[in-house]
Amino acid sequence: MRVLVAGREGQVARALASVLPREGHAVVALEPPELDITDAGSIEAAMRQAQPDLVVNAAAYTAVDRAEDEPEAAMAVNCDGAARLAEAAATRGLPVLHLSTDYVFDGTKGAPYVEADAPNPLGVYGATKLAGEGAVLACNPRSLILRTAWVCSPDGANFVKTMLRLAAERPELRVVADQQGAPTFAEDLADAIAHLAPRMIAAPAGDPGFGLFHLTGVPHTTWHGFAAAILDGAARRGHPRPALAAIATADYPTRARRPADARLDCARIGRVHGIVPADWRLSLARCLDALLGPEKEQQA
Repeated sequence: MRVLVAGREGQVARALASVLPREGHAVVALEPPELDITDAGSIEAAMRQAQPDLVVNAAAYTAVDRAEDEPEAAMAVNCDGAARLAEAAATRGLPVLHLSTDYVFDGTKGAPYVEADAPNPLGVYGATKLAGEGAVLACNPRSLILRTAWVCSPDGANFVKTMLRLAAERPELRVVADQQGAPTFAEDLADAIAHLAPRMIAAPAGDPGFGLFHLTGVPHTTWHGFAAAILDGAARRGHPRPALAAIATADYPTRARRPADARLDCARIGRVHGIVPADWRLSLARCLDALLGPEKEQQA
């Protein structure tokens, strides 16, 4: 099986480049200029080069705050480019897996969101990702949209690495404690995609395995709770443990509004595909091992 991954340098793309070959699958992961999803000619050339059985779109405009000032740029990648890639796959009879986000919701439900809940994004990033979902599903009947959240890994820029950097610089960190969600590690997403890939390739259009699915880590937490777990894990590996203060969203204003409670219900992907969400605490430990080394032995 050959998988074309758009977005070679992203966290999920990097994890796929490691995980899929272990499962015996060939990966062709491309970035611009080799694959620019905003350019139809670039997509055609990449398709001819890769000759894939499955296309995974891990490319996205993810600068949440900057998107408020660059809506056209965000839409060009998150919607128009995603649709162009999905359509190119459809013309070849190929399935496409498209990554999306919890930011399609406004966070006011008061309970974890299921796939059937009505989206209501609060900002440009979420709105363009929502538009991309609809466009992908419209362009390719063999599409699977995988909504996720709070993606982290040993690679790239993410919350884990930011907390570790700040912990080395400051005696106290202040982290928002009134936004709920779930950390999700890129390798766990890659494992899930490796499980989904052969099923998608074998399934015809109209199969219930296509459509919208949620997948994050478990259990749910807050950014403050996640930060505490990161700092505690770093301390067990011999690194300084700064004080951690809980603050409100209002104390940390940002250009774009974030959903206060964007927890995703991941039961459907379990029912349909047999995928059980990973415990992010175990994945965090592996991530910290990769970044900092193993835990130090406790002194008697």
